[in-house]
Amino acid sequence: MKFLEKYYPIILAFLSFLYSIFLWFSGNELEGIYVGLWPVTILAFSVALRQRRRDDK
Repeated sequence: MKFLEKYYPIILAFLSFLYSIFLWFSGNELEGIYVGLWPVTILAFSVALRQRRRDDK
């Protein structure tokens, strides 16, 4: 369970990356580009949340 608590943003970012690739190669280029921005947003948001948690302690 500790593994999922620590690495869930990376797993979510990877899944959205795979979904973006699927969309791109299925002919939905614009949707693939849009979803391709999600991994960066997920990882940046998780970094911000972790910094806030450390500051609160």
